[in-house]
Amino acid sequence: MSPRHQRVVGRRAVLKGMSLSALGVGGVLAGCGIPPAGQSADKCISTDMSSSQKTLNFSNWPSYMDESDEKVNGKTVLPTLEEFQKQSGIQVTYTADVNDNAEFYAKVRDQLGTCQSCGRDIFVLTDWMAARMVGLGWIQKLDHSKIPNVDKQLLKQLKAPAWDPNRDYSVPWQSGLTGIAYNAKVTKEVGSFTDLLTRGDLKGRVTLLSEMPDTMSFMLKLVGADPGKFTDADWSKALDKLQEYVGSGQVRRFTGNDYVQDLNAGNIAACEAWSGDVIAMQADNPDIKFVVPEEGLMLWSDNMLVPNKATHKTNAEALMNYYYEPEVAATLADWVNYICPVTGAKKAMETIDPDVVDDPLIFPDEATLAKTASFMPLDTAKAALYETDFNLAIGG
Repeated sequence: MSPRHQRVVGRRAVLKGMSLSALGVGGVLAGCGIPPAGQSADKCISTDMSSSQKTLNFSNWPSYMDESDEKVNGKTVLPTLEEFQKQSGIQVTYTADVNDNAEFYAKVRDQLGTCQSCGRDIFVLTDWMAARMVGLGWIQKLDHSKIPNVDKQLLKQLKAPAWDPNRDYSVPWQSGLTGIAYNAKVTKEVGSFTDLLTRGDLKGRVTLLSEMPDTMSFMLKLVGADPGKFTDADWSKALDKLQEYVGSGQVRRFTGNDYVQDLNAGNIAACEAWSGDVIAMQADNPDIKFVVPEEGLMLWSDNMLVPNKATHKTNAEALMNYYYEPEVAATLADWVNYICPVTGAKKAMETIDPDVVDDPLIFPDEATLAKTASFMPLDTAKAALYETDFNLAIGG
């Protein structure tokens, strides 16, 4: 496995157990019948100590920060983060301990639900979990006067998600696309989810993702519903459609990003896939192709959030603003290989790594972005119900 492949795959490899963790999440969320406690800014007051304390505790996913090939005193160097510390004077304690959205939720829910510090000033979570925490009132409102780069440079398609329409609580760290990948050595082009799930030559040679919002978004599309706004009746039809494909034997299994190995080897012919993984695979295997399905693409983000009782919000906002400087954003994107949410980064990439400038999976064009949709935000009870439905359907 090439170094580029290793570094990109790490971000989503941690999701391969999502089916099991999501199955348990209903119990986690319900807390033995007690719903997690909602909070609000007026009753859960946070004090910002940034003016006197130049520190920041930052939790992120593995392999989601640029790394140097060299080590200093046995420690991996994170170049852009080192430069932020040098420029700002803020000392960052960086921990790659967000291994799964549901697992991380379980780790912090007791503290945040009771208006206590979770020991972090900033963490990064995927849209659906970020939406849940914002809805529970667990996240501090950002001061946009302190993040002008974000307001100026944020990709327009990411400016107004339904769960945070003014980006009052969240700033995208990186984004990605969910679509179809296939191995051209073992099958002809797969142009749609209808093809993926009905073509006889693909029977038993297909995998779908075990992360519910990804897979069910396409099931909703197949029954004519909008994944960004659907009803319980739409959900039931989509779930029936999924069970139909599972029962027919068309789908071999549901995966996290461990589809990578099987697709590379030709053990499966095609699959639902994340764009960053495909970039990594293509570095070693030119037969791996990414397809914009006829049904469209799902666009998702992993978002920076400042939790209640975090005492260094202004320091966190300084970091957010720094990572929206185009040169910094391009440097990060060149390493992680997901969609860069910073508009000016493509121009900056011309100097940093010209080979990446025209990569449509890092800098998708307007036509591609116009084909994207996002999954509807769910409240806690609905999320637990739907996740349980989904995992029963896939045999989790």
